[in-house]
Amino acid sequence: MVLYTPGSTSSYDLTPIENDDLRYHFLGGGSEIGNVGCILEDATGTRIQIDYGFVPSNPPNFPEEAPPITDVILTHSHIDHVGLAPWLVASHDANLHCTKMTADLLEMIWRDTYKVSSIEGQPLPWDKRDLEEALDHIIIHPFNSWVEIGEWKWQFIPAGHIPGAAMIEIHTPKRKILWTGDFDTRDSPCVLGAQSIEVDILFMESTYAGNEQPNREEEVQRFINRIIEVVEHGGTCLVPAFANGRGQNILTYLWNSQLDLEVHFDGMGKKILNHFIDNSDYVRDVEKLKEIKRWARLVSSKSDRKKALDGDVIVTTSGMLDGGPSHWYLNRLRHDQRNAILLTGYQAENSGGRRLLDESRLEIFGKIVDINLQVDQYSFSTHSGHSQLIQFTKEVNPSDVILFHGNQNDGQELLKKELQDSGVTVHQPKNKRSYLL
Repeated sequence: MVLYTPGSTSSYDLTPIENDDLRYHFLGGGSEIGNVGCILEDATGTRIQIDYGFVPSNPPNFPEEAPPITDVILTHSHIDHVGLAPWLVASHDANLHCTKMTADLLEMIWRDTYKVSSIEGQPLPWDKRDLEEALDHIIIHPFNSWVEIGEWKWQFIPAGHIPGAAMIEIHTPKRKILWTGDFDTRDSPCVLGAQSIEVDILFMESTYAGNEQPNREEEVQRFINRIIEVVEHGGTCLVPAFANGRGQNILTYLWNSQLDLEVHFDGMGKKILNHFIDNSDYVRDVEKLKEIKRWARLVSSKSDRKKALDGDVIVTTSGMLDGGPSHWYLNRLRHDQRNAILLTGYQAENSGGRRLLDESRLEIFGKIVDINLQVDQYSFSTHSGHSQLIQFTKEVNPSDVILFHGNQNDGQELLKKELQDSGVTVHQPKNKRSYLL
């Protein structure tokens, strides 16, 4: 248990703001990927927080303690953006604002977070009582509907990325602000890409600064070709995929291929697929998702898992091979070298997937085992790449850009230079420091 004592450890500057300044303070996620939480405040005394998540590493990486706050806007339902929100409700009686799609997923995400922390003996600064209280403090808002908090008004705008993900347009008495959250301007199987608006200040995630996303159609075809190769040689493809968005996208790619494949779908992604179908306003093509659900073989029992071992493709959590059904399958598939592992995205430092790539070994059920299967990696990220970040900024036409949710490395420096060359002032904030703009 992490014992935050409300009001005792936050470095947020609580002094009144003068003139027309906007204060922003990253509790986390300013100079790192994930762990996002940020406070915005101006001279009117209006103060909001955007997101409050953590990185579920071993041990977990938590942001700074939040100062007193009454209203928190949650951009989307990934744990690095919402994982600590129950603490805000328990400690500050905060309201949690989000889209309906995000709201429908929060209870599942939080309960799974609590379960995993309990099983692994990892600290978590909230408990089940806080979770239940947080569910009663959720306020749902549709896209493109203005909300007033203090002297500000704001609205959600579709962010791409995953169903329900939102950018936030904020109007203060002096400024127009756009907070992107995690966003992608490209269309993906489940959602359409984010559209730009013109504002004065742009807070933009920079996960892929300095890195271009591969052509999606070519990457999908490379993925499909590999599956054909493995299946034709009598093997099974294990496809670890994140439960919220990635797994459903992978199923769509497989379904679109029109190949005669026996595809099994396991893990928490099954429940999330149902939520996508139940929230048709937030997905690109709900009828296609319904067809995909009927087509895929949804694993719901031990006997289903055993049958999946003889299938062509198994799509399952965890996407970084840190546990979940993927370990159960891999422990059985690893003995037949006709089988293959197809990683579908970035594998973080210290994750199971990264260890597999670097060492061809993995800890499964407490034992380090050699994995002598071929491992292929694909990039199906739904974050904007470097070129999209540049183009989006040009369309938004801000005077200032604050880069967050990115490593302050050579890639971000390249993005900074290119944006500055176009006449934009670029800011690279550190965590736990207050800035005036």
